Amino acid sequence: MARWVLHVDLDQFVAAVELLRRPELRGRPVVVGGDGDPTKRGVVSTASYEARPYGVHSGLPLRTAARRCPDAVFLPVDREAYEAASAQVMATLREFEAVVEVVGWDEAFLGIVDDDPEGTARLIQRRIRESTDLDCTVGIGRNKLQAKLATGFGKPAGVFRLTGETWFDVLGDRPTDALWGVGPKTARRLAAMGIGTVSELAGTDPRVLAERFGPTIGPWLVRLARGQDTSPVVGTPYVPRSRSRETTFQHNLDDWDEVRREVVRLARRVADDVAAERRPAVRVVVKVRYAPFVTHTHGHALETPTAEPATIEEAALAALDRFSEGRPVRLLGVRAEFPG
Repeated sequence: MARWVLHVDLDQFVAAVELLRRPELRGRPVVVGGDGDPTKRGVVSTASYEARPYGVHSGLPLRTAARRCPDAVFLPVDREAYEAASAQVMATLREFEAVVEVVGWDEAFLGIVDDDPEGTARLIQRRIRESTDLDCTVGIGRNKLQAKLATGFGKPAGVFRLTGETWFDVLGDRPTDALWGVGPKTARRLAAMGIGTVSELAGTDPRVLAERFGPTIGPWLVRLARGQDTSPVVGTPYVPRSRSRETTFQHNLDDWDEVRREVVRLARRVADDVAAERRPAVRVVVKVRYAPFVTHTHGHALETPTAEPATIEEAALAALDRFSEGRPVRLLGVRAEFPG
């Protein structure tokens, strides 16, 4: 029997959990974000499939979502409900003879030895449906990269296999940002070099990209375009890489003394979260979203790993000092990052 990697991705997870509690909303466009009031500032956490054709997606301002889809039903975020549903799904996955690597609320990789991965994928879908009433899509590949990308072709609630044999047939003519790990900025830099598709990237000399992107990232981009990934599926418990808090203000903050006070307040909340994790932080990052909607981040590395609240506050203020004062602020965030 062969070794396979399965990527299990819950379909429209947050919206799906809400629909279980409000079945009368099925078939209607549903948007979850903030406190559920689209007249207030906030962003979309997730949108149901019915809302997405209107251009509603995660990260979109709630007010914009309401303009694009005026018939949508807006609901507040209920983190505890999503965490409970996620825990039930992951417990179901651990019933299988597989290495299970949880990578978020709504997705996990499974390493399996199997001669019928599609059959196992459909069994996983059935078990999750029976235990939670939630649907999922399962991507199948020889490695995590292939499985992750396969999921996108199986949405919603389907099963899709992507391997080295089919890699270029499926992805070759697609733009480079179709690859997991290639964002818009990297895609633009590649396009400036005349590299627009996955096939073109795969055929590029790694040494050429090393000159532009560095000796690590450059060759890695070529391996990515060729569907190569050696990262293992690991069964160690999921551990968050950071803890963060943020606030969207209903009225812009023009007074930067008030901005500093808000950053201190958020830093204290983050310090409480770090203490609860019982892990020291190594870096503190501050996010500032200026009005109307331009976001920048700056970080400050800690001299030694710590969970000391005063040190986290000082680091947050040091990061804030790297921003230009005077511009109106609509959102502030503070994130503490852990080692590793």
